[in-house]
Amino acid sequence: MIAFFRKLWPFVHPYRARLLIGLVCGALFGVTNGMLIGAVRAVFELVFNHKLTLHAKLENAPAWAHPLSHRLAAVVPDITAPADNDVLGWVLIVSIIPGIMIFRNTMSYCSAYLTNWAAMHAVTDIRIKLFGHLQNLSLGFFNKTTTGDMIGRITSDTQVLYMIVGSSLAAMVTAPLTILAIVGYQFAVQPTLTLVSIIVFPVCVVPIIIYGRKVRKSARAVQGHNAELTNLMQESFTGTRVIKAYNLEATVTEQFRITTKKTVGQMMRVIRANEIPSQFTEFFAALGIALVFLYILHLPPDHRPGTDDCMAFILGIVIIYPAVKQITRLHNQILQARAASERVFELLAMKNSVPEPVEPKMLHADKADIVIEKLDFDYGDKPVLQNINLTIKAGQLVALVGSTGSGKTTLANLLLRFYDPTRGSIKIGGVDLREVSSRDLRNQIAVVAQENILFNDTIRRNIELGRLGATDAEIEAAAKHAHATEFIARKPGGFDCVIGEKGVTLSGGQRQRLAIARAVLRNAPILVLDEATSALDTESERAVQTALDELMKDRTTICIAHRLSTILHADVIVVLKEGRIVEQGTHAELSTRGGVYQKLYDLQFHSKS
Repeated sequence: MIAFFRKLWPFVHPYRARLLIGLVCGALFGVTNGMLIGAVRAVFELVFNHKLTLHAKLENAPAWAHPLSHRLAAVVPDITAPADNDVLGWVLIVSIIPGIMIFRNTMSYCSAYLTNWAAMHAVTDIRIKLFGHLQNLSLGFFNKTTTGDMIGRITSDTQVLYMIVGSSLAAMVTAPLTILAIVGYQFAVQPTLTLVSIIVFPVCVVPIIIYGRKVRKSARAVQGHNAELTNLMQESFTGTRVIKAYNLEATVTEQFRITTKKTVGQMMRVIRANEIPSQFTEFFAALGIALVFLYILHLPPDHRPGTDDCMAFILGIVIIYPAVKQITRLHNQILQARAASERVFELLAMKNSVPEPVEPKMLHADKADIVIEKLDFDYGDKPVLQNINLTIKAGQLVALVGSTGSGKTTLANLLLRFYDPTRGSIKIGGVDLREVSSRDLRNQIAVVAQENILFNDTIRRNIELGRLGATDAEIEAAAKHAHATEFIARKPGGFDCVIGEKGVTLSGGQRQRLAIARAVLRNAPILVLDEATSALDTESERAVQTALDELMKDRTTICIAHRLSTILHADVIVVLKEGRIVEQGTHAELSTRGGVYQKLYDLQFHSKS
């Protein structure tokens, strides 16, 4: 538990002042519960007996309690009620209980508000740090982790931490002090009865221990199932076209039902572990009251406590046992929070497999050669690229071709430093990419992929993402270079038209031209085209290819292509097979060698020859 709060404390620390005030208010609330019992008993005695005899009761306490009771008796005198015609005196006496309740409720509100304020801000900071940390992890992490799991850790896992700081932390102060205040008062007034009633207290711990062991395992399983649900929903909502086309609605719904049932099963285990100890606590409370009555029955009539003492005593037990129940739940809540926090802090502790250099060098990619030397790259135990040696001259158009899985896209990903090579190096202008900050590197590379992500925002904003802060004139000029202004003008609102999630309101060609406009606006010296036209129809391909031709002018371009017709004019064509460079040269040189490139070319153009 100490380790759990030690990890949580850095996020709570900035808000410690309000949290501390909230906990102090909670402590005062707990102490006031004891004052309330005393006030009820005092008013009862003054109204019915016209005298508060607490001093006398303390003096007559059992011999074993004399050291404490006599000390209290020395400072607590007997108090006589005011005369019947003293209206102001009686108003003040009767107002004691409402006054204590006002103070008690004010402390309760302040405690709840301030602790929840601190909790909300602390958990917000955790979510922001967690989200930012995820953004800075390498592409390899995202290839191995599901979207649902990441969303679950940011949302549901951190929500459990909020409950701990906002509710449970206050209860850790309020509940024990409530118990101590009431037990302390009862012990001072009726020490023997108090001891009889709390005999059952130790037994309350047994169900807490038994069921607490089950909570942590079930709580962790609940977080995992919630992640599965989130992932299933994300996939079904984004893949709705495939689901409807193949009549998979019932199949997806059944998967959702099965996963939900798993979540329900684990949640019911947690609920049982929370509620059963609480019910045992109530039973033990009733058992404690029964023991008190049995003890009173065995006392001589003249030694039995009065009605006022019994009433105050029973009221004290009624108030104290909800606090005991709160403590039983608190134990399980902390176990749930520990299970959730393990997932959160485990992610925060994860190191980026593509670390930033301690002292990054400046990169000047404009008019700089790209040199790849003895490069190997493995996905785990699977070799993907082997002994790649390639020099790309500044301003050249270099095409990477090869069958699926030959390593073309992986090579481009290494250039963008989404991964680091297993062995060897990539240098731009003589500077190893591992010595450059990834931000500086990617600022000097523009990417147009086969599937470019567009956001549920305006056309203007989607283009502006190429270079944040660009003026409207620069954005419109970029769209013009990308041959996108014609279809943008037809959209309602033009550049201010919202294009929907992933640009759903646009055609494939239109989305590609916006991606090209984004790359134009970036105005980077290196351009990476990853099968930018392979998914387009002939007409759209012509429009996009025209825009790409303009974009490639005066830039070093690396083009990954399946359609060889788009790279016939490349300065160098690099042919990859099973992660190795097997050929390189111009189209004219390669087409006469009868090698891998010639076979690929014949496969695509044989029907036209």
